[in-house]
Order: sequence, then structure tokens, then C-alpha cells
Amino acid sequence: MAAKLFATKPISTILAEAAETSEHSLKRALGPVNLVTLGIGAIIGAGIFVLTGTAAAQFAGPAIVLSFAIAGIGCVFAGLCYAEFASMIPIAGSAYTYGYATMGELVAWIIGWALVLEYAFGAATVAVGWSGYASSMLGFFGARLPFNATPAISLSLFGHTLSAHVDIFALLAIIVITAVLVIGVRESANLNSTAVIIKVSVVLIFIGLALAFAFGHWSHMVANWHPFIPKNTGHFGQFGWSGIMRGAGVVFFAYIGFDAVSTAAQEARNPQKDLPFGILGSLVICTILYIIVAGLLTGLKSYTALNVPAPVADGAAEIGVRWGVFLIDMGAIAGLASVMLVMLLGQSRVLYTMSHDGLFWKWACRIHPRFRTPYITSMVVGIFVAFLAAFFPIWLLGELVSLGTLLAFTIVSLGVWIMRVKQPDVHRPFRTPLVPLVPIGGMVVSLALMLSLDAPAWIGFGSWLIVGQIIYFTYSRKHSVVQRSLAAAAKEPGASIGK
Repeated sequence: MAAKLFATKPISTILAEAAETSEHSLKRALGPVNLVTLGIGAIIGAGIFVLTGTAAAQFAGPAIVLSFAIAGIGCVFAGLCYAEFASMIPIAGSAYTYGYATMGELVAWIIGWALVLEYAFGAATVAVGWSGYASSMLGFFGARLPFNATPAISLSLFGHTLSAHVDIFALLAIIVITAVLVIGVRESANLNSTAVIIKVSVVLIFIGLALAFAFGHWSHMVANWHPFIPKNTGHFGQFGWSGIMRGAGVVFFAYIGFDAVSTAAQEARNPQKDLPFGILGSLVICTILYIIVAGLLTGLKSYTALNVPAPVADGAAEIGVRWGVFLIDMGAIAGLASVMLVMLLGQSRVLYTMSHDGLFWKWACRIHPRFRTPYITSMVVGIFVAFLAAFFPIWLLGELVSLGTLLAFTIVSLGVWIMRVKQPDVHRPFRTPLVPLVPIGGMVVSLALMLSLDAPAWIGFGSWLIVGQIIYFTYSRKHSVVQRSLAAAAKEPGASIGK
């Protein structure tokens, strides 16, 4: 039904009319540099500081660089599609808005609900990683806490005892980031830009130290790179080419974030020009850094010894530079904090747009009269994410995030192709090249990475989608702005929707 309404006008015109410009609208405060750093802030974090070593040790070996390349190629395909939509439809909501414009309300709801999962569970995953680095930094200085940072709790339910660890540091991190987001997007962007400068500098320092070590110990590096593709153990995903694909599915989490740039569309000063620049610029920079770091790290230490909480810091320790270890710990803390900030920013903006369209409860689009931010959404999201970070295991959170994001990537890639066929004359400040080859490439890579993930993640993801459908059919369809417009138009004498 929603698709019929969108067929009556150009997509860009309808969505531009939907954007508010009154005192209830979001504040346009972000320039191109802010958007690039926003993307880098979301991308560089747990992936480069944690997952590189884990995926190399368990799945791909030194060929983890190929895993990063495969995941990066898929993200470039999707990023080109995101850039076209972001320039055409500069409204907060990211893939949700693009799906609405091309495939209708139900598909848009599914994407939006998947994005809620991506950003919420992603922020929780990173919060747990941040907690580990914060504890490590305290240990570096020999500090001892007067309390247990991860106390265990037990709960009896139907004769069964459930136990979990409450991560206090992760809880506190989410609370602080949420407070920053409530205060204002400019303050959030400035804090994020500072964190990005710190963590990118630390990554470059690691690269410099590793290259200096390589020049004097080349034989050591070569020995650790052999065999480049370890022989498969006889099980899918355990080394060999299947391990490279499995590794790509795991390290894909490291790329999540560039799409968060598009969720800030209504807060960009010049969205048609700056959004494609922010999306593609941050993605290219981070892909190059990932491949270089992965190659150097597997040369410094055998891949079999990299399944540790802080593999990059361990790599610096292998060089024998203690101050380098300290800087990398500091960079990880700053980097993971900025990722949490961008993830929480992205989710609150997606819910803001869904609420504005009538698909979510109205409190989600209320704007603070002073700070001009969706403050209620930010606080509710913060509480939910803090709960996830405190109680859920990091491995499950990470794979759920990847599934939600890959689904959004697949639909956005398909959407660009559909739009080129349905409305080829719509103004596109940025055009995805080689359509339909690029959208098809994005869909193929995304679906392949989805299939490489484990069954428990699929069960959790399916359950999340079922909950979303219950909300849609019990609330969203009844309150949808589009559905109400269709109903009103149908009652008008001689009305013919989509004529």
C-alpha cells in the first residue's frame, strides 16, 4: 500500500515534504569533516583492536587480510548504494528511509527493526570490549578497585538457576555516552572527533613501530606468515578458503558503522554533497588501515597466539616497546568509546524517523526544547543497551549485529536497482556506478557472509524479527502516516491513488 503513495510523486519530493523545518526539527550542525570522523568513529574500534586476532587464530590465519578485503569489497558495494540514496533522500533514517522509498512500508519496518538491533546490540558489544580495556589499563598502573567490576548474580526460574556476570564498567560507559547524546549532537560530534584523532594516531603509531621492526627482522615476519592460508581442518570455517569466508563474516563487525553517517542526514549542513563524501571517505580509510594492521600483526606474532582480548597491544609487546602498549590501550579505550557514541546516535535517529512516520510510539520523536535532540529516545535506548551490555555474552551480540546489518545492506543494494528502473529521472547528486553490477555485488557478498554465521545467531535474529512483526501489525499499521493518508485519499470523491 505504501508503495502506491510513493508512486504518485517523485521519491525525493515526498520525503523532503516529510522532513520538518520547524522548532521540532533536528539541528543542522555537521560538516563534511564531522561526517567522515563520524564514520571513522563508528568503524574503527572493536574490529581492529579485538577481532583481528580472534578471526586470525580461529578461522583464517595470516589470510585474515583476505577476509578483511572480502568484507571491505562488500561494504564498498553497499557504500556506493548508500551514497546514492543518501544524496537523493537526505533524511535521518538510513536504510529504513531508503527501503520505504523503494519497497514500501512493511519492508521499511523490517529494515528499521534490523537497524535497531544493529545499533543497540553493536553498542552493547563494544561496551563489553571497552570494559575489558578499561580494566586492563587499571592493571597497567597497578590500581585495585574496592569492588568487583563484574559481579556474578543468580536467578531461580521454574526450578532452574540462571547465572550471569554484571559488567559495571560497561553499564557506566553507556550511561555517560547517553548523557553526552542528550546534551547535543554538536557536543557529541566534537567528542567523537577528538576520540577519532586519538585512535587513528595510535593505529598509525602501531603501523610505524611494526614496519620499523619488520625492516630489522624480516625473516621473523615471513616465518609467521607461513603458511599464508593454513590447511583446512576438515570442518567448514576452520582455515582454508572456507575459513577465509568465515573470517570475513566475523570481521564484518569491524566495518559496521559507515552506514551510521546516513542516519545523521537531517543534521548535515549540505547532505547531498557531504553524505557521500562521509560514507565513502570513512570506509576507504578504514579498509586500508585494517588490511595493513592485520598483515603486520600476523607477522609480529604467530596467528595461533592471537586469540587474546588485546591482540594489537600484544603485538606491540612483541616488539618490546612498553610505551607502545600503553598508547594502544589508550587508543582502544578512546576508539571504543567513539564507536558506542555513534552507534547510540544512529539508533536514536532511526527510531526518531520511524516515530515521525507513525510506525513507532510518539515519544520517540519528541525533541528537547533546549538541546534539540530526541532526548527521550536517547535515554530509553541507553537503558536498553546498558542492560544488554551488562548481561549478554559478547559473541552472541556480535553475530546478531552482523546479521541485522547485512540484511540492511542487501535491501539497500536491491533498492538502488529498483529505483533506477522505476524512477530513472529522479535527480541523483551522486550516482552509483555500474548499475546493476554494483548492487548485485553488494547483495551477493552480503548474503554469502550471512550464510557463514552460526545457527544460534540466526535463531536470535529470527526471534527479533518476529517481535518486530508483532509490533508492526498491532501498532504501526494503525498509526502509520502513509496508511492514514491512503485511507483519507480513498474516502475523497473520485480519488484514485497511484493513478
